[in-house]
Amino acid sequence: MRTKKDLNIAGASILMSPGDMVRTLRELKGWSQIKLAEETGISQANISAIENGRVEIGKQRAIVMAEALNVHPASIMFADYDVAA
Repeated sequence: MRTKKDLNIAGASILMSPGDMVRTLRELKGWSQIKLAEETGISQANISAIENGRVEIGKQRAIVMAEALNVHPASIMFADYDVAA
């Protein structure tokens, strides 16, 4: 059985906004904003505004983007959870 002393301490977290997370996940898939727009039905202009922090993502858009990017919506909505907690 493992004890607390056997565990590795996690490194420092990276501060990311939901828009930063969308951009990172999109780029990891090799997708352009246009491709993400095609996959989600959200306009490229709105995706750009979300990624650049000009518009809040909102729950419904986070769900749609998460499904397209194959992640849990919380990964996008609470990208800065460690800081917010």
